[in-house]
Amino acid sequence: MEAVLPESEGIQEVVADKGYHSAERIVDLTRLDLRTYISEPKRKRRRWNGNREAQIAVYENRRRIRRNRGKSLLRQRGERLERPFAHLYETGRMRRTHLRGRENILKRMLIHVSALNLGFLMRSKFGIGTPRSLQGRCFAFFSMLYRKFKGIALMATQSTPLVATSKYPTWLRRFSAKRR
Repeated sequence: MEAVLPESEGIQEVVADKGYHSAERIVDLTRLDLRTYISEPKRKRRRWNGNREAQIAVYENRRRIRRNRGKSLLRQRGERLERPFAHLYETGRMRRTHLRGRENILKRMLIHVSALNLGFLMRSKFGIGTPRSLQGRCFAFFSMLYRKFKGIALMATQSTPLVATSKYPTWLRRFSAKRR
């Protein structure tokens, strides 16, 4: 954070999951004037042993994550970070890769992540998340157009109404036409 903060003065809050919760880390972020929203893991009662600064920082963090804003920020973190990575690792089979070399693994990871981002972009622009579903929608659209034009062409070829071409006598046709 110290390396990023001088370049960008816009960082004001840090949101992280419970794996990053430690008193030292929260104190360091508080010294940088950053508000922390770091989930706290379940643990026994803590003994502060005179470390008042760490105690205040951890309690302020705890107070912030229990508020509505803290809950919404942690929920957004889960939706925007945890879900896509879980999707990559489980559905995209990135948990275990059978490649040699770190460079090859990083290339594969880059392709998977870019495909995931492309899916997000397509979903926001077109309402569809995969190229295969876009292909299906294009086919459905053109088949619907074909059926409509085929129906219009069929109606144009029929020059006489159905009642006039029936095999019933003229007086019965007039009677059935009046009843309608």
